[in-house]
Amino acid sequence: MNPPDAHLDTRRKRLRFRSWHRGTKEIDLLLGTFADRYLSDLCESELDCYEALLLEGDPDLFKSFSGKVAPPARHDTEVL
Repeated sequence: MNPPDAHLDTRRKRLRFRSWHRGTKEIDLLLGTFADRYLSDLCESELDCYEALLLEGDPDLFKSFSGKVAPPARHDTEVL
């Protein structure tokens, strides 16, 4: 049987990969760097929030991260 943290470790690895392989270099750098620094500290509910953020398209994320538009209210979480 796998230890309880094994599921979270696997999930973090998958999210880290998805963060670095988005499609646009700018978002890869922003999300990948964030993932490298913070994913290991996020609890399961925070991982849920981050995973939902990864479902957004790169152009929308870039506009939000650059301050051109406010992030959608659904992403107004402790992670963002």
